[in-house]
Amino acid sequence: MQIIVDVPNNYLDVLHRAPEDFAQEAKLAMAAKLFEMKRLSSGMAASLIGLDRVTFLAQLHRFGVPMIDLSEDELAQDIDNA
Repeated sequence: MQIIVDVPNNYLDVLHRAPEDFAQEAKLAMAAKLFEMKRLSSGMAASLIGLDRVTFLAQLHRFGVPMIDLSEDELAQDIDNA
């Protein structure tokens, strides 16, 4: 499947981005949001946009998305199981 988004040239000018850079950032933002919403695992999100998992995880901070998002109960359970 392919998603096509029309982006006016003046947007690229305002953002000071080359079309390729804007496209990569938009893909990363989409993958980060899908990961944050727990719709995709980090590996699947990374694969979707052609990155390795570690590189994807390292970029999440740019979008305010935590690498690990556990509730207090989940964290306590992980600690108990360690």
